[in-house]
Amino acid sequence: MEMIFHAQDSTYKSPLGAVPAQSPVRFQIDLPHGSSYEQPTLLVCQDGQWDSPLSVQLTLQDVLPQANRFAAVYTPDQPALLFYHFSCIQNGKTLHFFRDENGSATDQGDRWWQLTVYDPAYQTPDFIKGGLYYQIFPDRFRRSETPKEDIPSDRTLHSEFQGLPVFRPNAQGKILNDDYFGGDLRGIIEKIPYLRELGVTCLYLNPIFEAHSNHRYNTADYRKIDPLLGTNEDFLELCRVAHEAEISVILDGVFSHTGSDSLYFNREGRYGAGGAYQDPQSPYRSWYQFEQYPYKYQSWWGFDTLPNVREEEPSYLEFICGDDGVLEYWMNLGADGFRLDVADELPDCFLDAVRCRLKSHGAKLLIGEVWEDASNKIAYGYRRRYLLGEQLDGVMNYPFGNAILSFIRNGGGQALARTIWEVLENYPPQTVAVLMNSLSTHDIPRAITALAGDPFYGQDREWQASHHFLPLDVYQAGKRRLRLASLLQYFLPGVPCLYYGDEAGLSGYKDPFNRCPYPWGQEDHELLDWFRGLGALRQAFSSLLADGEYLPVQWSENLFSFLRRKEGGSLLVAVNRGNTPCQISLPGKNARLVFGHAKGGQLDPWEGAVFFYE
Repeated sequence: MEMIFHAQDSTYKSPLGAVPAQSPVRFQIDLPHGSSYEQPTLLVCQDGQWDSPLSVQLTLQDVLPQANRFAAVYTPDQPALLFYHFSCIQNGKTLHFFRDENGSATDQGDRWWQLTVYDPAYQTPDFIKGGLYYQIFPDRFRRSETPKEDIPSDRTLHSEFQGLPVFRPNAQGKILNDDYFGGDLRGIIEKIPYLRELGVTCLYLNPIFEAHSNHRYNTADYRKIDPLLGTNEDFLELCRVAHEAEISVILDGVFSHTGSDSLYFNREGRYGAGGAYQDPQSPYRSWYQFEQYPYKYQSWWGFDTLPNVREEEPSYLEFICGDDGVLEYWMNLGADGFRLDVADELPDCFLDAVRCRLKSHGAKLLIGEVWEDASNKIAYGYRRRYLLGEQLDGVMNYPFGNAILSFIRNGGGQALARTIWEVLENYPPQTVAVLMNSLSTHDIPRAITALAGDPFYGQDREWQASHHFLPLDVYQAGKRRLRLASLLQYFLPGVPCLYYGDEAGLSGYKDPFNRCPYPWGQEDHELLDWFRGLGALRQAFSSLLADGEYLPVQWSENLFSFLRRKEGGSLLVAVNRGNTPCQISLPGKNARLVFGHAKGGQLDPWEGAVFFYE
């Protein structure tokens, strides 16, 4: 069968990517000469309305050497997630053409192309665009000598700020996460100059509110800094010092559940006689869903220490998002935004309210934890609308991170190119500009381990501990790979997020091994110099990187290169993850090497380079 042709490029869809509502979109297809195709039609439908699409007739626009080109213009009238495909009549039979994995047309399968239509008024904060996130797990970054008060007696503090966290169960077979290294807010303040040297423009802090575990995802008091981290006044000072250094601060908002050991639930009785578990008349009782009071209740993923909250409950919504709510309180102390833990478990009404509260303060940033393509995410049976202009500014961009790590470790530039293009096609440009592009986080293995360590394959904690420190030759290979991965991370669209300690050579598989203390005094200075150089280059080209066009140039099994382009100049970024030299295309003339190593147009094995064009 002679095929029609349509691809995800500007010839066949213009403009590319997501579009604002009431903006015309031009679609084109090519029909081969001599084919018996008739009545080519564009079929567009809203999500779920697969049986009743809107039909738009395509008309002949041009006669090409091998095909006739047909076109149609469709103007979406309101923000929505739309899908489209094409049909033709052949010998009285209707044929349908869908998209293949590369975005081209096929008569096989039933996958539609996606068209994301967002609110024309959608804006995201400028302060992070072209910048650099730095993620800190607060207990493990830096311990100051500031005395602390009111530390609960059931906490174990490591005497030295080094070594592995406790990873074995206690005598009762439980993992309590009750060992602490004592990192604190004052320690972060002391290292603001260091962060500036790295080019950091935004701190992302894992939870800092009072909670009775070292990860603090089991909130005990939303209005109080955990006593081991310091005081609310320390947070105020952190924001002041950071802002003076032109660094913003965003906090981890854990709002889908609280701790059972909290002011609100209080199962353990730490907070007296109140709380939903202790008192059936508690004002917090309506926040929780008891199936058999008080012993049986809904909890996060079955962990009874993390009782779920009913986010749509009016009193809880008011507590978090109201005029005197939690969000308001911390923004008034200096917070520049929030990263929402498990955003796909938060209902739309809650996300709407969070955005409304943040945007009442102007340019505050709202990032969601979403692991997949956030533009078409289905969570708990229904499609989410994170990126249509009424909820999130951006998300943690795991698709980019996973694709970069896979390419550098295993090869396969085509898969990386496809992942990048998919995100850029599906996400609004305002979202792309603030995406949190991470290679490591507190939830996944350290990048150097993911790139060079033995495959993880769900190994237990004993295995992870025994493989935590990489053999010297493996570590050196990991460094080489991390340099290339970070070069891609720092210059692809979005904003790179450096997880504390990656720049110093920290290794580790999953929790808790990816949460070790920063190795002050034992850093890998070669890596540090590399990341300082990357940060300086981002600062030098921050305007171009904030919203510059992305254009892929070359990709193969071992080579990947692309342009970031804007009026006034372009950057060409190229990496060779292979064992033999690669020749790279240098579009244009007068290319100037501004980072890395290259010999003319040749990249040596395991080298990367950045060129600038006027």
